[in-house]
Amino acid sequence: MKPTLLILAAGMGSRYGGLKQLDQLGPHGETIMDYSVDFAIQAGFGKVVFVIRKSMEEDFKTHILSKYIHKVAVDYVFQELNALPEGFSVNPERVKPYGTAHAILVAKEAVREPFAVINADDFYGKDAFNVMSHFLQTPQKENQPHFSMIGYRLENTLSENGTVSRGVCTANENNELVNITEMTKIQRVGQTIKNIPEIGEETVLDGSTPVSMNFWGFTPLFFQKLDAMFVDFLRNNNDNPKSEFQIPTVINYFLTSGAAKIDILKSDAQWFGVTYQADREYVVQKLKQL
Repeated sequence: MKPTLLILAAGMGSRYGGLKQLDQLGPHGETIMDYSVDFAIQAGFGKVVFVIRKSMEEDFKTHILSKYIHKVAVDYVFQELNALPEGFSVNPERVKPYGTAHAILVAKEAVREPFAVINADDFYGKDAFNVMSHFLQTPQKENQPHFSMIGYRLENTLSENGTVSRGVCTANENNELVNITEMTKIQRVGQTIKNIPEIGEETVLDGSTPVSMNFWGFTPLFFQKLDAMFVDFLRNNNDNPKSEFQIPTVINYFLTSGAAKIDILKSDAQWFGVTYQADREYVVQKLKQL
């Protein structure tokens, strides 16, 4: 069974100043999503599902969907505020959607096979898709479910323009994820990579340390877990209009409960992405080099 690629493209793009998912950054007008879809097809993915907002639909169909519809099976779903379980209503003060884990959950009717999850505005590299596709197409032998994440080498995710925030991963002897430590001020200092927080001691980091860049691999069982967790989230947080149901929250549940194991898949691919307008020129130049 060929896996599905789920692309999270419903982000507001408020920090970037526009719909960065549709920004043409490649030398021939490619969006970052164009690279992800092409790499996924080459790696053996059989379907691509996009999570978008209803307000993006016409631009999406014109500029994105039309490119892929003759290459691969394509579907899309909407992440809207009212995509809630029965018995819950939207807090009238809420403006933004409920977060990345909610974005995955709204796709449960469109995804029936093992699937990978990526951000629309991140460039993950060809090798990462090959590694993830192999994992998703390999039958699992244990009764306990195995999910996965691409562990990028820290040195392949740094910025030349300042500090970065990364989820630094710790693995056990079986290369399974034990915990993720969020470090928010990582930078290269001479020949050394350090996290230099505003408060606390600096940490020297090995360039080969695996970090998470939100490239995950799941089976459909993941949706069952998400359903129950989202209900709990709403019960405890719906009074807070800025609360978010995020992927790291769900991953932490698996790590602490032992409900699933999460394999760290190694890749030598280089990651880069666009968060702010100032990042745009850097990404354009990197794509030209490739």
